[in-house]
Amino acid sequence: MPRQGAPLGLVNVLLVEDSPEDAELMCDQMVEAGLEASFRRVDSDADLRAALQESPPDIVLSDLSMPGFSGYEALRIVQEMVPGTPFIFVSGTMGEETAVEALHQGANDYIIKHQPARLPSAVARAIREGRVERERRQVENELMRAQRLESLALLAAGLSHDLRNILQPLLIVPELIKSRSDDPQMARLADVITECGRRGHEMAESMLSFVRGSNRPAEKIEIRRLFQALEMLLKSNMPTNVRLEIELSDESLAVEANYTELQQALLNLALNAIQAMPDGGRLLLAASQAEGVDGSRVLCIRIADEGVGMDPATLSRLFSPFFTTKPGGTGLGLVSCKRIIESCSGSIHVDSRPGEGTRFDLVLPMHGKGKGKEAEPAPSVPLGKGQSLLVVDSEATRLSLLGNALSSQGYELHLAVDGAQALRYVQDGHMPDLLIVDSGIPLMSASQLLEEMVASGYRGPAVVLEDAAAPLNGARFPRETKVHVLRKPLEMQRAFQMVAEALARG
Repeated sequence: MPRQGAPLGLVNVLLVEDSPEDAELMCDQMVEAGLEASFRRVDSDADLRAALQESPPDIVLSDLSMPGFSGYEALRIVQEMVPGTPFIFVSGTMGEETAVEALHQGANDYIIKHQPARLPSAVARAIREGRVERERRQVENELMRAQRLESLALLAAGLSHDLRNILQPLLIVPELIKSRSDDPQMARLADVITECGRRGHEMAESMLSFVRGSNRPAEKIEIRRLFQALEMLLKSNMPTNVRLEIELSDESLAVEANYTELQQALLNLALNAIQAMPDGGRLLLAASQAEGVDGSRVLCIRIADEGVGMDPATLSRLFSPFFTTKPGGTGLGLVSCKRIIESCSGSIHVDSRPGEGTRFDLVLPMHGKGKGKEAEPAPSVPLGKGQSLLVVDSEATRLSLLGNALSSQGYELHLAVDGAQALRYVQDGHMPDLLIVDSGIPLMSASQLLEEMVASGYRGPAVVLEDAAAPLNGARFPRETKVHVLRKPLEMQRAFQMVAEALARG
């Protein structure tokens, strides 16, 4: 038995053959070649069905013509009952036209009985290819199952976002009430409102986390082994003109995540990359360690191709639900990838140019998904001394309430609903002592706004309001600016403390 590829182990061979002598000869040939196998012979419709139901075989070897039974009928039954099982015709009456027809019907190969030397190698190859194909179909089925849940996840994401915006005043207003009244009863009522708002946020986040699948257990994943598994799964889909290159900066790289989901995301991106290279090219799968925006360690996984690339219009809709450029595509594959990476507290970034290829960078925290214990708030927060704060937030309610709350602390407030309005304020000659900007402002990102302000001479610190559903891992901010990250939903005592610390540290 040829030793190309992994050992087959003990295999189950089913022979559809009316001649016991021919069946015994085939078994002897395979055993002498080194195949470890159990053999069973059938020669009728009923016996074949019973054998397939009792013990699905690793491969079926069938004669073409038998009294009262046809090899083509046997092939049809196998395809019906155990689809994907390798099937080889072994016949003494097979001409060229018959052989072509057999392959057209779905057989994996054909062997002439009078020329049996090729039988052992053909059997080994068909079994290996069948196993790879089954593994590939299993992963694809898992991926499709995840995609079918995406529509529900998208609805939950939208609902969660809206609920959090509606509930945000319940965390801000009570602090304003307490700061404007010494009445103990008012303070107790404010605490009740705060607690209701906090619970509402937790309920919305729990609903979103459940639908996203983040309740699935995480485990330590060795990137080297993950890449090896992906390489095996991609082999059956890899055209001869596409070459896979794997690069690991460190063999010991590992990350905390759900193995199945992360494998699904990488496999989806890799298959897309292969399809984007009809004329061939290089598919790169790389992993390295880097430093995140907050100085923590992050894992960067890159999937890059040399394919057709994408224009800006396509890129802008890439993660939109049901948007696809492939005939018969669901438009949910990349949405699923994004959901999986974000459920690991990671982020996904894309760079593509028509005719030059596409690169996906996945950034994952190396400390895992567990939530660290938050620092206890300081017992007292120093009041402001008239420092100028520029707050940029497209959510009008939060912008107004945040402005009022900070004004009550002794700061001078200037409010802007987007980056353009903030830049006009700076270009008019006003330079704030501190910038507070929401990470989700439209048209211009928080990092782009900071870059423009630095170019205009701003050298103060910045507080970026981070959404748990869109973490800032991988975001690049100007080196001249000290960036502090404040996770939403906002709790005003924590916000007051961070503003004071940012102004004190610069």
